[in-house]
Amino acid sequence: MPITSELHDDGIRVVTMSQPPVNALTVQGWYDVAAAFDEAGADMETHVVILRAEGRGFNAGVDIKEMQNTTGFDALIGANKGCFAAFKAVYECAVPVIAAVNGFCVGGGVGLVGNADCIVASDDAYFGVPEVKQGALGAATHLARLVPQHMMRTLYFTSRTIKAADLVQFGPVLEVVPREELDESALRVARDIAAQDTRVIRAAKECLNGIDPIDVNKSYRFEQGFTMELNLMGVSDELRDTFAGTSKSTSKSTGAAEKSEQ
Repeated sequence: MPITSELHDDGIRVVTMSQPPVNALTVQGWYDVAAAFDEAGADMETHVVILRAEGRGFNAGVDIKEMQNTTGFDALIGANKGCFAAFKAVYECAVPVIAAVNGFCVGGGVGLVGNADCIVASDDAYFGVPEVKQGALGAATHLARLVPQHMMRTLYFTSRTIKAADLVQFGPVLEVVPREELDESALRVARDIAAQDTRVIRAAKECLNGIDPIDVNKSYRFEQGFTMELNLMGVSDELRDTFAGTSKSTSKSTGAAEKSEQ
């Protein structure tokens, strides 16, 4: 299964993403992430969650090929709603979430990590939101939780990435370690949290979310509205076709946009 969840005896739950080749999640994959975190929060035996990934990198965002191989807007709407559900579930999980990031963390990956409570990363990890290259907007809300405002805007407008090691100075990344030590790094933090009274930690999580200066759910939903506009204009299909290496498109009778076929 692309998304697995395993509860250890010490109250540490490990949610793992494994969707080769690059952990670009399908619509169902995003909903599966959301379900895993909803389940974790509802389980009083779960004291803390580690979100990690197998493979070359942490997460490459949405599955563009799935979107381009689906007629109409079902895949787009599904991806929008699935990402919203996954990001929301991470943020609102009743227990702290530690993101253990390896390799690339781009697009939707930033949405997951930006809503986590603690981040540890491997020394080859990097972050970015290349949405503008694909005619979409999104995850600026979450990128802004990782870097200062002007850095966020520069990264967003240019589609540049930033190394995890550079994020340590800004504060969001706790530590950077060799990849082979990443899981243990996350577990060290998780053990410290799991050792606390989970009733207090759950109250603390709700408290900290309550005093957050930004409503991340509302902010991200606002971003998604512009993504829909770009799709209706046909801009997104054009750029996704280029990204996915497709060229054959069929016009919709509505004239709102073009959806490609492979």
